[in-house]
Amino acid sequence: MKLYLDTGNVNEIREAASYGMIDGITTNPSLVSKEGRDFKDLLLEICSLVDGPISAEVVSLEAEAMVQEGRELAKLHKNIVVKVPLIPEGLKATRQMASEGIRVNVTLCFSPTQALLAAKAGAWCVSPFIGRLDDISSDGMELIDQILTIYENYDYSTQVLVASVRHPQHVVEAALLGGHICTIPYSVFQQLVKHPLTDIGLKKFLADWEARKASSK
Repeated sequence: MKLYLDTGNVNEIREAASYGMIDGITTNPSLVSKEGRDFKDLLLEICSLVDGPISAEVVSLEAEAMVQEGRELAKLHKNIVVKVPLIPEGLKATRQMASEGIRVNVTLCFSPTQALLAAKAGAWCVSPFIGRLDDISSDGMELIDQILTIYENYDYSTQVLVASVRHPQHVVEAALLGGHICTIPYSVFQQLVKHPLTDIGLKKFLADWEARKASSK
């Protein structure tokens, strides 16, 4: 499973990228607005830090305007993936951009039927928001399972990008189901490596080593 970082913060991206395990980046208007920077400049800096797909979202609501935005974004860098909302106009725009060879991430997916339409429109990936479904007492991971089954049944090439991830268990469940990509906030990325028994074990190893050194004097 590929791991993407869901952020627009270059400091977070730089630190996570230093692990050598970040395969791509997803952004959205909310994340970008927090940075207070020119959108295109920010995208280009992100592209310089991570050599992988970088999702950049359009803000238009009409298909023609989405396509125009998408073309401009795709011209910025070879790694840009254009992100569009899963609405009728977004599906129209996806079909057009896909026909032009532009990779499209169809976002804000909350049902298997939406995911099916995104695949039929030619989406490069679809982003189901599992955390937001969990918030309303639905099972977000069940949606991932349903989408993966549908795509496998009909041999769709659209990848499933598990989004709205809230905690490490979401990452584990996505991997067990076979999600192609999981995009995670920096805080969750930090949690993936942590375990209290690791810290306790390391502390004991070092204490024993220091005790050995002291006894040999």
